[in-house]
Amino acid sequence: MKAGFIGAGKVGFSLGKFFSENRITVTGYYSRHEKSAREAAEFTKSQCYTEMETLIRESDAIFLTVPDGVINSTYEEIKNYDIRNKQICHCSGALSSEEAFPGIKERGAHGYSIHPLFPVSDKLNSYRELSGAFFCLEGSDEGISWWLDYFKENARGSKLIEAKNKVKYHAACAIASNLYCALMQESMELMSQCGFTNEEALMAVTPLVESNVRHILEDGPLGALTGPVERGDAETVRKHLGCIAASVDRDLYIAASRKLTEVAQAKNPQRDYGILRECLDTSDAK
Repeated sequence: MKAGFIGAGKVGFSLGKFFSENRITVTGYYSRHEKSAREAAEFTKSQCYTEMETLIRESDAIFLTVPDGVINSTYEEIKNYDIRNKQICHCSGALSSEEAFPGIKERGAHGYSIHPLFPVSDKLNSYRELSGAFFCLEGSDEGISWWLDYFKENARGSKLIEAKNKVKYHAACAIASNLYCALMQESMELMSQCGFTNEEALMAVTPLVESNVRHILEDGPLGALTGPVERGDAETVRKHLGCIAASVDRDLYIAASRKLTEVAQAKNPQRDYGILRECLDTSDAK
């Protein structure tokens, strides 16, 4: 397998380095910004291409590691070259291969979505952690089985999902990763109102966060749930809402608590959460 990259950002750097260290030959990089392509090529000990067509010709799989908004337009450009029997891949969590590469079968090529469930934040270091990442793949032909096996052997694991579920899958990833930052930001702001600096607040909540996340990952959300919602303590929840002034922050607390009430009811089917639900509904009406 020889893989080439069109686009030399964080994902291109990281995935290329990961491939080069795990049995895939990286042919090299092409980018609108030749400097970034040259840096990525040096990083992966591969080639910097000044012509897209040459990279395509010399690669079995071509990864379009460009921003989501230009994946389709990049494909529209490369499909004018000979892409027969080539694998055209993107790494977007939300786009299906059909959306990104319309008509690719008629071109005699194969379209795949290969998405790492991992926050690639550093182009020079994130590759070190990709062996611990899980990869979700989407594509319609048998060739994708090679990639499924590859990530099962060289990373945490892999799973094939249907194209119709790509957006739902990506929403799940965003909730587990990005939206969690909103909850932590709200916690930090409330702590600052109690006289904590940001550094003190993070230090104070770190054991709480680490223990909770560990229990969630080991036992699932239902098994890990504790606190006033799980106890059905409507009075404490009411007091919490009374000290949160901004409407967007109250909405965040209420929405999360409503979902937690569903989890709590599943954990404690014999417990009556009617008063808690009423408290949340009344607070929402305000």
